[in-house]
Amino acid sequence: MKIAKRVFLFLAVNVLVVATISIVLNLLGVRPYLDARGINMTALAVFCLVWGFGGAFVSLGLSRVMAKWGMGVKLIDPATPDPGAQELVSTVHRLAQAAGLRTMPQVGVYDSDEVNAFATGPTRNRSLVAVSTGLLRRMRREEVEGVLGHEIAHVANGDMVTMTLIQGVVNAFTRFLARVLAFFVAQLFRRDDEEGGVSHLVYFVATLVFDIAFSILGSIVVAWFSRLREFRADEGGARLAGREQMIGALEALQRTFGIVDPASGQAAVQTLKISGHPTGLMRFFSTHPPLETRIARLKTLAI
Repeated sequence: MKIAKRVFLFLAVNVLVVATISIVLNLLGVRPYLDARGINMTALAVFCLVWGFGGAFVSLGLSRVMAKWGMGVKLIDPATPDPGAQELVSTVHRLAQAAGLRTMPQVGVYDSDEVNAFATGPTRNRSLVAVSTGLLRRMRREEVEGVLGHEIAHVANGDMVTMTLIQGVVNAFTRFLARVLAFFVAQLFRRDDEEGGVSHLVYFVATLVFDIAFSILGSIVVAWFSRLREFRADEGGARLAGREQMIGALEALQRTFGIVDPASGQAAVQTLKISGHPTGLMRFFSTHPPLETRIARLKTLAI
């Protein structure tokens, strides 16, 4: 049932993205960027910018809804009589106030054995902080506070919007460069009777190949920026919750590495989807630095 819900949500979001982008392109009057005279760079640039940023921002705008529905996040009412839930909400709100947030984030919990937490939302004032039941069971109070401090730092730093902008730029450049290079490759296979046209089959295949290649390279760029934001969030979490709490949270993640969630059959994903030991080429695609590096960095941080 959960898998079907996530598949439906994925398809619905993509249909919405395509519909939104198509409407925007029509309103801008962007003609097809390929015509009998060749490639229209202006039309192609607009097309790639709209596609690159459109999908990223639609996904960002729906991020809270997608998290609640897709992951089964249940929001906690601040007036709940449950002492454990009350403490979780009060901790998040206290850290948010210390970080200077004007609007308190929504706080939620989702049922999973994985040791995980995340922050999402389109803006600082429309954010959501959610933790898994597995995290609450396996971490001590001060370790949970370190995790929450890290998440609030993400919100305060505006990381959701920052990463959306970076992803949008990468998406736009990927699509633009792939189509320009594919056009020139297709020209090499142009037939004499095509009068300046391109071989559609060659263009299609070349575009696909370049899209994949540039997407892989773009993922390395996005992952590098993501690792930088994780270091910043660690520093922010240490200032908000305390250095020892932040270090304790990361050390707790090391202890829980490899725990399997029976529902998914996958190893538990640590807080903020941390990968504990990226090796070889995979370290270039890791969105999070190694836990050992993060802990060592925090121990030398002047607060």
